[in-house]
Amino acid sequence: MRASVTAVCVVHQLLDNPSGQVGRTGIDKRPVAGPVRVGPLGLTGDVQCDTRHHGGPYQAVYVYADEDAGWWAAQLGRVVTPGLFGENLRTSGLDLRSAVIGERWRIGDGPDAVLVRVTKPRVPCETFKRRMDEPRWVKRFTEAGRVGVYLKVERAGTLVPGAPISVLDRPAHGVTALQAFRYDDPAAMGRLLAADTSGDLDLDGDLRKRASLALSRA
Repeated sequence: MRASVTAVCVVHQLLDNPSGQVGRTGIDKRPVAGPVRVGPLGLTGDVQCDTRHHGGPYQAVYVYADEDAGWWAAQLGRVVTPGLFGENLRTSGLDLRSAVIGERWRIGDGPDAVLVRVTKPRVPCETFKRRMDEPRWVKRFTEAGRVGVYLKVERAGTLVPGAPISVLDRPAHGVTALQAFRYDDPAAMGRLLAADTSGDLDLDGDLRKRASLALSRA
């Protein structure tokens, strides 16, 4: 099955967020039809209110898979529309849980194709819990392990629904997004840190801290 973008989403409206530090959130993202430019800090027309915890080069784009959204739809008895989880891209044909931290993708074809790198899984937060309004949502999401991933944009370009996604390369350390999300395997976390130290991997600072914490507990 060919991997592709099934929806491109940007913020629809800012919502009140009493549980957050800044009181507003841009989690309400919805699909747009036309081409959207994307650069090092994300998609044109998108907004991150809490820039301490969201956005920046290592969290420029958030991706969630159709396959995992469909699984949640069956569990919750409701449609999980593109953007509901706060994602910028909804994809088909990619197992994001098995994406290797640091792997590179090309999105699209031709000179305006976007080059991105997987940086880390997204960890559920209180804002996400409030958005979903489901019992024990953070715990349920964590236990299910059906994670989305953040991307760093290495070459700016244009995103459109239907664009093909090609995995260009995967780092030798082999640590997946799900392993990084669980961070309960000291050996895997050690490989991440070793790859970072050697310069083979440009590790996000928060993930580096989580990996170091896992090693300290071993």
